[in-house]
Amino acid sequence: MPESRKVIVAGASGLIGEALIASLRSDGVEVVRLVRHTAQAPDEVEWLTDAVPLDPRVLEGADAVVGLNGATIGKFPWTRRYKSTLLWSRIMPTRALARAVRELGSDAPQFVSSSAVGWYGSAPGEVLTEQSPRGDSFLADLCGEWESAAYAAGDAARVATLRTAPIVHRDGVLKPLLLLTRLGVSGPIGRGSQVWPWISLEDEVRAIRHVIDERLTGPVNLTGPTRATANDLGFALAVRMNRPFLVRAPVWGMKLALGSDATEALLTVDAHIVPEVLTASGFEFRHKTVQDAVAAAVPAAD
Repeated sequence: MPESRKVIVAGASGLIGEALIASLRSDGVEVVRLVRHTAQAPDEVEWLTDAVPLDPRVLEGADAVVGLNGATIGKFPWTRRYKSTLLWSRIMPTRALARAVRELGSDAPQFVSSSAVGWYGSAPGEVLTEQSPRGDSFLADLCGEWESAAYAAGDAARVATLRTAPIVHRDGVLKPLLLLTRLGVSGPIGRGSQVWPWISLEDEVRAIRHVIDERLTGPVNLTGPTRATANDLGFALAVRMNRPFLVRAPVWGMKLALGSDATEALLTVDAHIVPEVLTASGFEFRHKTVQDAVAAAVPAAD
């Protein structure tokens, strides 16, 4: 990526945002952060703190604007109120960015907007590509609304929607598993054979940059290239930490603790999602298996 390029990032304080910004800046790319507080640094622009729309001029001269906003899906249980938070923390910023992109017209940067593999819901036995239909679940509906908000940027806009898999990282999908594994009480989640989409943080960042560099548009699955089950991930973590993998977590217990929606969307979901667009456009993964991703995220036990 040439050093003269400029990228604007909304949702810069999250796991992906911080890693993306560090990667861009390491290559000399100018980054502007859209922040939800009074700007305190030259690279910050305040937005969404009142009813005033985002000034489209903020986006002028940028090659891309990346929207990564959204409340964490890792907070449980998903009450009716928190479901509303999950939805609107994504929809409102995305609509604001789409509006600014639309108003700039032909001078607008590429709009790279987050989505998630939750789009597909659960589809046991199927291989899911970007062309597969939307599933039937709360998260699928949320992702549908999220992507629609991004495409409101208009037919002339260059819009990519990133259907991101759970990030294999200590502050990602591994966070709730690390303590259980450390205590020696980890094991199969439900039947354990359900297929879980996944991606390493490094490849997530590299894939976002690839989408920008290659000017990809439309939905893009940001998922690892190799099929993995819940047991594959859990066992890889247990091996890495030199701990047992024996204690099965029953579905009824998870639903009682987390709620049905969260359990079915995150833990018992069965979805083999492949990164067809990334692969076809020449992207090469650094972490090709979930075992590679776990090894990159968690130091080996002594």
